[in-house]
Amino acid sequence: MSPLPYPIQAPPERGHGRIAIRSVRRRDAAVLRRLLTENRSWLQPWEATFPGGGGAAPGSQPLGPVIRAMHRQRKAGTGVTFVMLYDGQAVGQLSVSDISAGALRSASIGYWVSQHVAGQGVTPTAVALAIDYAFTELRLHRIEVCIRPENAASLRVAHKLGLRYEGLRERYIHIDGKWCDHESFAVTAEEVPRGMLERLGAPSS
Repeated sequence: MSPLPYPIQAPPERGHGRIAIRSVRRRDAAVLRRLLTENRSWLQPWEATFPGGGGAAPGSQPLGPVIRAMHRQRKAGTGVTFVMLYDGQAVGQLSVSDISAGALRSASIGYWVSQHVAGQGVTPTAVALAIDYAFTELRLHRIEVCIRPENAASLRVAHKLGLRYEGLRERYIHIDGKWCDHESFAVTAEEVPRGMLERLGAPSS
């Protein structure tokens, strides 16, 4: 049963300029798998792993079953997965996950992006679009992003968005074979009354 008092429909595409996000589709499986394979060395230091080993490396197996599981999560109301687009081409993935309702109304955002578009403003704009979706469409109150202290690129995303620093979570997530500390950043709906995209300096057209 969904934690929210209403169903989550497949979200339509949201974008600004050359950058957009849209709900992941089954036909995205091949391109996402190719991107994960091509970006193994780029992404591996930041990827979640299983304590004690096990689990296939991202991109090493067909993604059709994974995307079907993502659709089930949306229908269950626990998460929404997007493809990040640049000039209409898939360049990464973003998830609004751990959706909570009741007195909390919160979620977490995680993402990965292909190295070939790094530095093009894709990730901050995509995260801003996702936060605005979470606050307006899902009617959530708080969004959290947790980042390893060593991940300078993701820390720049948090700073560009003006996310509020909440502190260090020690040995928070198992990443690349070990328990790793994460810096916690958050924003509430009251902090961005005109939307996160506008705070970023990219008002909707």
